[in-house]
Amino acid sequence: LLIVLFCSSCENKIDEVQKISKKYKNEPIQITKDAEIIISDSGCPVIKIIAPLIKTYVGINNYTEFLNHVKVIFYDSLYRTKSYMEANYGIIKNDESKVEVRNNVVVVNEKGEKLNTEHLIWEQKKEIITSDVFVKITTKEEVMYGDGLEADQYFDKWEIKKPKGIISVKK
Repeated sequence: LLIVLFCSSCENKIDEVQKISKKYKNEPIQITKDAEIIISDSGCPVIKIIAPLIKTYVGINNYTEFLNHVKVIFYDSLYRTKSYMEANYGIIKNDESKVEVRNNVVVVNEKGEKLNTEHLIWEQKKEIITSDVFVKITTKEEVMYGDGLEADQYFDKWEIKKPKGIISVKK
């Protein structure tokens, strides 16, 4: 009798399972608070990610969200800061090897040049950052504006796609 009761209680109805699956379909599989992640190459740190809240999702679209702020620090081979990137929101599309940041995006390189924009994509495999919206770049000598940008991932070499405003030209 006990075995019959046990076996009958383990039965799952497919419609009940589907209801539960739909309810939790968009739920993260992992939530991390106050994270500090260091990515290294051959034991040498190359990137540090700091975020107060990270949510990881799997399924058809594998992605990781950085909520409430994210800071990514790029290091050189001597563990000196080469550049850093900050934003209010970030998302890593794991299948595409892309990081997209939005809202109050700031990138600063080791020369002190500063990029401000509202949307930026870091393509990890190509080691470039791009934007197709308004950008502002502040250097020691001037401030430049434009629509769109392409730069290396360290923001050492950059190009404004559609420059605007007054630009100084050296003789």
